Amino acid sequence: MSGEKRLARHRFFVETPLAVGETHRFDALAHQLAVVLRLKAGDAITLINGDGYEYLTTLTELSSRRAAGQVRERRATNADPKIDLTLYLCSLKQDKFEWVLQKATELGVTRIAPVLSRRSVVRPLAALAAKRTRWSVILREATEQCGRTRPPVLLEAIELSAIELPEGTLGFLAWEEAGEDAPTLGQAVATLCTTGAPPLPPLALLIGPEGGLTPDEVERLVARGWRIVTLGCRILRAETAALAAVAITLDRCGEL
Repeated sequence: MSGEKRLARHRFFVETPLAVGETHRFDALAHQLAVVLRLKAGDAITLINGDGYEYLTTLTELSSRRAAGQVRERRATNADPKIDLTLYLCSLKQDKFEWVLQKATELGVTRIAPVLSRRSVVRPLAALAAKRTRWSVILREATEQCGRTRPPVLLEAIELSAIELPEGTLGFLAWEEAGEDAPTLGQAVATLCTTGAPPLPPLALLIGPEGGLTPDEVERLVARGWRIVTLGCRILRAETAALAAVAITLDRCGEL
């Protein structure tokens, strides 16, 4: 049993319903299981499919091309986010954007929306849409690693000018050129948590591109309900700002 528990740390996302006692095929994982991880029939893995549970599964068949396993146990997990948090992230250079996708998943965002702003490096909007498959894989793999059962929802890429806050959502816009009267994100979220009646409303964060948002872009966002905040007295790179904002928000909400 100790060996089974040790091997069950290997977690894999599958797009199929799972049920205790049933045997399921997952040939798409066969090469990774047999060749990369060198597992064998009788070893245990954990499967997830986005339904909020993880499934302890014993491998019943395994080769480099074929894999099957019987679900032995369904377990609840507390790793899925309890705060409804959407990250609107203006496009960055590919490696930086993908790094933020991975780390934001680990921290606990609920949704991620790629955004095209005036100073975005990656253009046009179709260029963002073309990366959707790759980005989905990154989110899935980060979910497998961090213990969640549901990957963040990857929203369709959107022009900054087309963003509309969903009804009931509070949006915070981190802007490095905010005036001295602007609260820090930590202050704004802490105030919300201490004065608002539970449960917390859905929250959204918007982070600009490497060159920042222009004043007129910010003005239009504020007119649509976004609240300007700062991330402190230092200027952060876009990818740093994104993860700092997510961590601050979730920490103030008690999620970390």
